[in-house]
Amino acid sequence: MFKRSFHSKDRAGKSVRPSKRSFRQDQMLKLQQKLDSPPVGSTLTSPIITLVVGREPRIFAAHEDVLSLSPFFTAALKGQFYESVAKRVALPDEDPQIFSCILEYLYKGDYYPRLLFNKRRASFELEDAQGLQILGGRGSIESTVEIPGAGGALLKDTVIYCAADRYGLDELKRLALRKQGLQSGITVDVILRSARFAYDNTPDSDSKLRAHYLALIIRSRKTFKRSGTMQMEMEIGGSKLFFDLFVAMCNHVDDIVDIGNSRSPKTI
Repeated sequence: MFKRSFHSKDRAGKSVRPSKRSFRQDQMLKLQQKLDSPPVGSTLTSPIITLVVGREPRIFAAHEDVLSLSPFFTAALKGQFYESVAKRVALPDEDPQIFSCILEYLYKGDYYPRLLFNKRRASFELEDAQGLQILGGRGSIESTVEIPGAGGALLKDTVIYCAADRYGLDELKRLALRKQGLQSGITVDVILRSARFAYDNTPDSDSKLRAHYLALIIRSRKTFKRSGTMQMEMEIGGSKLFFDLFVAMCNHVDDIVDIGNSRSPKTI
């Protein structure tokens, strides 16, 4: 895997203790192994199911055993969404471009841009992130998508996370969240719009995606407090996002005070 020169300690007759990997390195390697072993069901010999997706319908086709990896589709193939004679499932409220990513994940264990482990840097990165003109790539990485009724661009990984929550795909939720954490240069309006979308399309029990947005806003608070978009969104209100943000900010201040009190006791 790695090239190295030979030193006296590597000569025959002396055992060499294997290098220790950190917990973070172990976690990264385990994730890469999952990505290298996609969750494909079996030999792909099951019946083909037709899926009619979107309000301006697009037609998709997938194997029944692959779709059945999702609890949602396991139930749908037996319920009201399924036309048994035609082997057809109707998903009128789903966005076709997002559903395409869901199918890609079900067949391959990932969706474009794939999450790749950079051995030289010992970290994960998105496919084509370092070279958009790589032969065989799909061009520039688009971090946002346009969803009808959303009022503008949304972070793609957020929309996929919400879809994965509907379809009962917990591993895909974790993958989408990790990918979103690798995005940079996202504008304030896209972040706030995506945060609202996340709150509208996840249950109150969600502790991952919502917390991701709260932490992001707190870390970038100098940018957000100068933002006219942030001011407008807060004045409009209508979302639990801003109360949660208030609580998170209070907790953040409490943590700072606790650290200060541990050094020189005082109160605020």
